[in-house]
Amino acid sequence: MAEKGADGSAKPAPATEQQLLRRRQELDYWKKNAARLRGRNLLTGLSIGGFVVGMFSYTILSVKQERIVEELDDEVKIHIHSGPRTGANS
Repeated sequence: MAEKGADGSAKPAPATEQQLLRRRQELDYWKKNAARLRGRNLLTGLSIGGFVVGMFSYTILSVKQERIVEELDDEVKIHIHSGPRTGANS
């Protein structure tokens, strides 16, 4: 595990030193690039949110148009069943 040096103190194993060095490098990398990463995350979040709002709005608009078309169809059916309105039968 830990080797004892000439002065009696314990030295960490080389693998542990490498892991600590790697962790420090990763921490430094994240500290340097945190602002850029936040900006990208914000842009991604806004893009996804905009897409969702657009899709929701489009869906609601389509449903409203279908209702209007159905109302027009109902009016047409009424006029067809009642027959044409001419001067003779009005």
